[in-house]
Amino acid sequence: MKKGQQYNSYNQPIGYPVTNWSTRAYPKKSTLEGTNCRLEKVDPNKHLEDLYQVYGPQSNPKNWTYIPLVPFKNKIEFSEYLTEMSHSKDPFHYAIIDKTSGKALGTVALMRINPEHGTIEVGFVIYSDQLKKTRIATEAQYLLACYALDELGYRRYEWKCDVLNEPSKNAALRLGFVFEGVFRNAVVYKERNRDTAWFSILESEWPKQKARMESWLSDSNFTADGEQRKRLNEF
Repeated sequence: MKKGQQYNSYNQPIGYPVTNWSTRAYPKKSTLEGTNCRLEKVDPNKHLEDLYQVYGPQSNPKNWTYIPLVPFKNKIEFSEYLTEMSHSKDPFHYAIIDKTSGKALGTVALMRINPEHGTIEVGFVIYSDQLKKTRIATEAQYLLACYALDELGYRRYEWKCDVLNEPSKNAALRLGFVFEGVFRNAVVYKERNRDTAWFSILESEWPKQKARMESWLSDSNFTADGEQRKRLNEF
């Protein structure tokens, strides 16, 4: 928590104190359980068939415009990639499971993990069209943020995307991330330039954003038909 600016003996500002700080742990939980969904560490034996529909040739080509991947052409190729994902510690990949159908509808990951300074990013947000703009999609983001900020105790939770990716920028703002600026000429991908938009939630900001998300996710905010009564931005 910020407790006031510090000054050194030369009367120079040196930042807010961070007391009793210790290095944070790497993510290692294999399951994050929610009401409507759960996040499971990616497993080729469990998730290949479902995620091939998200990552394979039948996926919506528009979904790949701002992702530094292209759809996989065949299941063998994707199986090899999914195996690599399952072994990776950074990024640490989760499959998003619809608890009603039991199907994996997309993936999300914790990445750019810096335990020493307590910074971590949510990335590899790859959703099927079935998952987009649903209660499950928001709950998946909620579960991952709770794990990173509450359970693991990271200080800074990041989101970044191509500055031209309006849906991703809008999603970040809707979830409570604060826009910080643009890194120009930050990345070259798909034979083009990417200027990268940066967003974050700090540990001190998370309780308010967590409460917003819990209010939106509450059963009382949804009709019997599953329609939201209030948008997240209204909380």
